[in-house]
Amino acid sequence: MSKNEGSEMKLSSKAADILSQINSKTRLGDLRKIAKEIKKDHELAMELWSTEEFLPRLLAILIMDKKLLSHDVLDKLDQDMQNHTFDERNNLMDWLMANQLTKDKKTIALIESWESSPSALQRRTFWYYQARLRWTGQAPPDNTEDLLAAIEANIEQEEPEVQWAMNFIAGWIGVYDPKYRTRCIKLGEKTGLYKGEMVSKGCTPNYLPEFIAIEVNKRNKN
Repeated sequence: MSKNEGSEMKLSSKAADILSQINSKTRLGDLRKIAKEIKKDHELAMELWSTEEFLPRLLAILIMDKKLLSHDVLDKLDQDMQNHTFDERNNLMDWLMANQLTKDKKTIALIESWESSPSALQRRTFWYYQARLRWTGQAPPDNTEDLLAAIEANIEQEEPEVQWAMNFIAGWIGVYDPKYRTRCIKLGEKTGLYKGEMVSKGCTPNYLPEFIAIEVNKRNKN
């Protein structure tokens, strides 16, 4: 379905009213406020999703019913995201993971099954979720060795969105698990991923040797 076809779909008055509140100046916090008022409304979420627009889809994710997010539904959402730009589709999937998929045991189990998914977005989500389990500083799952071996074997051949998530978890493993720190630094030196990348003030570079050194130093000061 093209964007024009999606835009011509007949929307309910409720969906049209919500859409009228969203424009180019709308921020994520504004979407959260709207979602808080709506609460859970899966039917409305699917209407907003049908617009094929980025911000309405972010809002749709917030009001979806996680119990209705079956494997088939998630595959369809994934396919729809492919029509967005690189950054938008990654943001949509990350938003879906954070706000829905990590909130239910069934969808967490799906995430954990996506390491070898045909979908790059789903593989990205697998790795990003594993990173989330670690950056809180709590005891990580006992799969670190297997994850790191898989990253070392596959990261250089992966799609860019998956490479980022693999690199991200290698960074946090290097920060929180001294046993693997040197190995993670060497991985970054070998791949050269993000070396020399410019980052905004206050942000940590993604290049593993720099990322690990900066984040470890932060924690040593605390």
